[in-house]
Order: sequence, then C-alpha cells, then structure tokens
Amino acid sequence: MNCKKIFNKYLVIFLSLITVSFFVSCSSDSKDLKLWYDAPATDWNEALPLGNGRLGAMVFGNPLQENIQLNENTLWAGGPHRNDNPNAKNTLSEVRELLFQEKYNEAHHLANEKFLSKISHGMPYETVGNLRLNFLNENKVTNYYRELDIENAINTTKYSVDDVTYKREIFTSFSDDVIVMKLSADKKGAISFSANMDRPKPAKVSVFTENNNVLVMTGFGSDNKNKRLPKETPAIEGKVEFDARVKIVPEGGKIISSGNSLTVSKANSVLLYISIGTNFVNYKDVSADPHKKATDFIANAEKKEFDELLKNHTTIYQNYFKRVSLNLGVSELEKRPTDVRIKEFSKVNDPSLAALYFQYGRYLLISSSQPGGQAANLQGLWCNDLTPPWKSAYTVNINTQMNYWPAEVTNLSEMHEPLIQLVKDLSVTGKETAKVMYGADGWVTHHNTDIWRITGPVDGATWGMWPTGGTWLSQHLWEKFMFNGDLDYLKSVYPAMKGASEFCLSFLTKDPNKGWLVITPTISPEHGPKGRPKSVNIESGTTMDNQLVFDILTKTKNAAKLLNVDSELINKIDETLSKLPPMQIGQYNQIQEWMDDLDDPEDKHRHVSHLYGLYPSNLISPYHNSELFEGAKNTLIQRGDPSTGWSMNWKINLWARLLDGNHAYKLMQEQIKLVGRPDSPKGGGTYANMLDAHPPFQIDGNFGFTSGLAEMLVQSHDGAIHLLPALPDVWKDGNVTRLRARGGFEIENLEWVDGKVVKVVIKSKLGGNCRIRSYSELTSKDKGFKVANETNENPFYQMPNIKKPLLSKKAALNGINIKDFYVYDINTKSGQTIVLMMK
Repeated sequence: MNCKKIFNKYLVIFLSLITVSFFVSCSSDSKDLKLWYDAPATDWNEALPLGNGRLGAMVFGNPLQENIQLNENTLWAGGPHRNDNPNAKNTLSEVRELLFQEKYNEAHHLANEKFLSKISHGMPYETVGNLRLNFLNENKVTNYYRELDIENAINTTKYSVDDVTYKREIFTSFSDDVIVMKLSADKKGAISFSANMDRPKPAKVSVFTENNNVLVMTGFGSDNKNKRLPKETPAIEGKVEFDARVKIVPEGGKIISSGNSLTVSKANSVLLYISIGTNFVNYKDVSADPHKKATDFIANAEKKEFDELLKNHTTIYQNYFKRVSLNLGVSELEKRPTDVRIKEFSKVNDPSLAALYFQYGRYLLISSSQPGGQAANLQGLWCNDLTPPWKSAYTVNINTQMNYWPAEVTNLSEMHEPLIQLVKDLSVTGKETAKVMYGADGWVTHHNTDIWRITGPVDGATWGMWPTGGTWLSQHLWEKFMFNGDLDYLKSVYPAMKGASEFCLSFLTKDPNKGWLVITPTISPEHGPKGRPKSVNIESGTTMDNQLVFDILTKTKNAAKLLNVDSELINKIDETLSKLPPMQIGQYNQIQEWMDDLDDPEDKHRHVSHLYGLYPSNLISPYHNSELFEGAKNTLIQRGDPSTGWSMNWKINLWARLLDGNHAYKLMQEQIKLVGRPDSPKGGGTYANMLDAHPPFQIDGNFGFTSGLAEMLVQSHDGAIHLLPALPDVWKDGNVTRLRARGGFEIENLEWVDGKVVKVVIKSKLGGNCRIRSYSELTSKDKGFKVANETNENPFYQMPNIKKPLLSKKAALNGINIKDFYVYDINTKSGQTIVLMMK
C-alpha cells in the first residue's frame, strides 16, 4: 500500500471519529431524556409515571385540581390460597385420548369441566387510591409546562397565575421509600390548597387526620370471586391491609384539619411526604403492621432536607440508569411536546424520540422492578382500578417474560431479580399442583399467576389449558446465567430449573399417531388452528411447547454438567431429547404452529408463539439452519405488521433477529403513533405519556421496544457478538454504551458512521474467546486478534443441537440472502478491555 492510500485510510477513520464525537456532544446537550407537555393530563393515559419498585404514582399535573394516583406493589385482592383442581388427575388420560382421536370439542369441554380451577381464577392488582390537592388559584393559568425527567426520575410541573409562578416537584424515593413532593412559588404566601384521599368504589376505606398535619387512609384489598366460578364458590377474602398517609409540612402560612381533609393557607412552600405500608410479608404471610411501616418511612425521611432526599434518590437511580447511553441523532422536533412528536413520528425522521422510547423502557423497568420486591406485572406498577384489565396480574404466556427481555442486555440485571424470585416461589407452589392435578414430578404453572403464586389453570381452556408457563419462565433462570457466568447464582436457581424439567419428563406422553413425545393437553397460547370453533384451542404437541421443552431440558442438562450433579437426570434428558418432534415447515413455506399443517396464511393473530425459537430463544439461525430462518420470515410476513401494542413490539425483536433493520424500524413507526384521543387511530400504539397501548395500557410493549432496539444494535445469541446486525438506514450515525453480551462481555462503546462500525470497545469480565461478527471490516492492536476460522470454544456461545426440520411436500423455499460479514476472535482474560477499529 502506498503512502497516499495509507494517509487516506487513516484520514477517513479520523474524520469518522470526529463526526461521532461531535454528534454525541450535540445529542447530550438536548432534551432527549425528558417527556414534556404544554398541557395537563386529561386522563390517566396522559399522567406521568413515577416509581421506586414498591411505590408508584401517576401525576396528572393539573394546576387547580392535582391528582396523584397511588400504588403499592403488594396491594392485591384476596389473600393466601391455592387453586388446584384435583379432578384433572383422573381425567387426564381421557382428555389425551380424545385429542389423539381428534375430538377437540369434547376435549375442550372436558378440560373446562375438570381441569379449570373451581376455587380461584387469580386475584387482581389494585390501586391504593388518589391523593387530591385542590388549589385556590381560580384565575387563568399561563406558561404551563410539565415534564418527566427520566435521567433523574423526577416529575416537575410549572405554571403561572397572574404574576406568580408555581412549581411542583415530585419523586418516588429509591433511598427513603416514600413519595416526596415539594410545592413552591416565587412569591411568599402564595400557596393555598386542601388535601383529601379517596379510593374507587365499592372499596370501603377510613379517611381521617392525625396531629393536624397527617392525612390517613386505611383499608383492605377487595374480596374477589371470578364470574366464571360456580355460584356456590365463596369469594377469596381480601387480607391485604394498607395504610396510606401524607404528612404535610408548610413553610410559612398555616395548616388546619377538618375531619377527613387538611387545608394549607398562604404558605411560602410545602413539603409532602407520602407513605404507604401493607401487612404483606410474602405469598403465605400477611402478618406485618402496615401502620408502623407507613409511619416509620415518614419518620426517617423527614429528618432530611428536600435537597438531600433528592440527591440520595437520584444517586441510587442513576447507578442503574446511566449505565447505558444511546445517541441515534438529533432533531429539531425535540423542541415540540412529546405527544406531538409521538403523533408525527411515522411521518418524519425523529431519531432521538426512538432513543427516548428505548431509555423510557429502562426507566420503567428500574421504577417497577427492584431487588427484594415484586416482579413487574401486566401494568408494571401502575394501576388506577380495583378490577383492571386482565387483572393486571402475571400473564406468563408472553407478557411477564416480555417485561424482562431488556433486563440483561440493557445492563439492568438487578431488575431481573424479582422475576427470578417469582419463579423460585412458583417452583414451590407449583410442585403441589403438578402432583395433585397430573400425578407428575417437578412443578407446573399455567398461563397466569398472581401475588399469591397460584399455579392452577384459570380463565377457561381457551387460554388456561397450557401447562408450560413454568417451562417458559424457567428459561430466564438460565438466561441470567448466560450473561453473568456466576456458578453460585446457577446453583441457587438449579433446583427450579430441575423441577421444571422433571415436570416435562413426567408429563410428556407418546403421540400414538406420530410416535414423538409431546405435551398434551395444551394450546398454542390463545390461538387455535384453522377450521376449529374460535374458542377451541386445545391440542397436542404444539410447536411452541416442543421448543420450550427442548430448551429447558437442554439448559438443565448443561447446568447439571457445570455443577457436576444429577448424572442420571442428564442421561434421561438425552434419551428424551431424541424423541421430541422436530420443527416443521408447512405448505405455505411457514413454520408450522401445530403438529399438523393447519396454519392459515391470512391469519393475523397477535400471538406468534411458534416463533419463540427465533426470539427470545436461539433455535432458529440464518447461519446454522437457513430453512427455518426462511420459514420464520414467511410466517411473520403472513401475520402482518399492525397488531396490538405488545405484539408489534415482539415483532420488532423478531425482525431484528431476521437481520432486517428497516422492517424492524417500520414496526417502530407502527408502535410510535398517538392513540387514546378522540382524533386518534384505533388499535395498538402509544398513549400521550409514552406508555404502550394494547389497548388498553400494557407495559410489556414498552419493554419489548427497548429489547428490540437493543437487538438491532447488538446480538450475542448466535455464536458471536454481532455488531449492528439490524441497523435501519435512518440511523446512519450513532453511538451506544454499555450494552451487555453473553459470556460476561460488555460493549463499553460502539460507534458507527454511515452505517459502518468505526470503533468498538469491549470489556471481558469472565475471560474466554471473544468472537465478533461485523458487516464492516475491522482491525485491532490487541494481542491474539485474528480472523476466526475454527469453532468458537467459548462455552457461552455454543449453538443448540436441534433436529433437522421436516418440510412439507408442498413447500417451495427460495433460500435466504444475508449480508457478507467478517468474523474475528480475540482470546481475552478476565478484566481485559479490547478495542477494534474500522480497517
């Protein structure tokens, strides 16, 4: 290479890095980490969410009549109970025989009669109620502004009345476990308001005052009985007692109590400490003292000044949030309110709104799922009802799992812990269900659970006759290990993994028509084959179940080998794996959803359960089984893009795995469209407060968006760390920091210009071979850097050994086209940082 070519080469690299540095600097100065509006919330779907994992608040920002809707994550209806149906055990063989004889209607009705719970169909998550602040400013409001600053986890509302400017600041303290609110004005004696609390009817509560400055509301979670249960079935009594209290501390002015309200007059500023306690200890124990808990939280918090409370809160929050930064570009549209940007997103290029949506998902996960607390439910932490949609419970046929898809890859591993604990709890309660209902070993969970850790089937055979909810949940136990490599952690979760596998091993039965071992009775979640009555979904050996069973058996086997235990179990797993059905490609060139080729290419159903093997699993790969890869793509095309909110966000992840960034981005445009207003389109999308609309609100869509965007930038499931595997054309230049990859690798910095990687910095926390796949040619000065030309020996990057798929005689696959790529290896040591640059 002559001198001129060498000079030009390094000039390109230098200018690329300068471009990225300038771009990052510009973006960091923008308002890209704030949701902001020029009007108050008109309904709950426009209020702004705050949370510290336990306490939640939705803030409306109304200048005259502020409403702070409150949640505490252990306030659910009902109390400790089980919901097994022992009649299932003696009926199991009959239902199986009906299914093998293709008598699906009879099997469906028998499952409804003998399998579904006759005790409880799960308890709903409930709101605590509302704190209402009624202000005396009756004149015209001007200069209105409200924001949610997700970099600092604080909500601020500002406005003017006459010549006075008012300000409200509120946060849910991570450090002191109370909600703190400060009211201030730029003139003395300008703040006057009354405060009261209420809860939706028919809840019965007591509201009273203490010491002339504390407002208290006490009550219980509701009694609950599902309408599907027999008339003679008693309701599950509400056993969760709560104490919600607000201490109001004015500076200047005066405060008086009058029965069930407090009134502040002519204060200069006011501090409010909002605390909630319940008697919940765990799913078996409700013996705590809610009044002492609520009182103690305030007593500890009020010892500190507001600035100290805020600083301590922000420090803890930012320890999580600031791990990952993302810059996709800046836009003039940042000068517009967030609801306007959401409405216009599909018509314009607004890259920083996509980045904000990504970070909002991380904010919501930090806010709704903290170590030691409850897992994020269907609405995360935020619920304004006593009977919310789908009980705002844990729907474990996709939605609960989806909540935690971003946890590991976006560097929020601690937030994963509540789900891990939920699975451990279910492995205990589900053991009795497996034994009583099926005479099976191990443990089982069906499609829904709640804070009481019920594991029996609920809601009807159409949805509930699915015994592999625990099988899917258990994948998260292994997934966390794949990122941290911690054998002590693996040892702690191995019993739950083993129990999930033991259930599968004892529940699998031989299909007399096909000869394979299958799960039966079951369904493909919430969906039925073509030609059946709409509600009759019951089946044998659905594709998703086959994939889930393969995965949990394989992962349990690998865990047992690492821990040097259970050699007999390993042998039994190996024997069983050889008898499981392979995946099949049907007459429409699709991945078959059922054992027989019954898919409808015109079907637009929201669930694409048979693509679990593509995402979140890694059974389908363009580099290792191209026929399945093509079949998965055909399936997604047939299902279409528009759907419910969470479904569209699952599809973002799936298209990222299909290495098609432009199609993934098209789904982002479908998702980021304003819904929920009279002039809005119907269907899935995004509310003004940037929460996902199924509709109604489900938080899983927000989390699916965040994981999907991460998958577009970095993947590590397919034998290598793949850089920019699905980058859309609209994000030509960008930068992301500290995404995580399997095997203990952290992408400390990834920069790209014109769609090409110009620099990547990777830290190895465990050591081992770091294999990198890139569409851009790279080089490195690190010792041992080489072009990969042999098998990757890193144990975290081994691909599953699946059976060759069966192809329908009517199938006519065309083959796949994938981009040319480069693969490199660097053998790393623990703690080593490596750098690769554009060549």
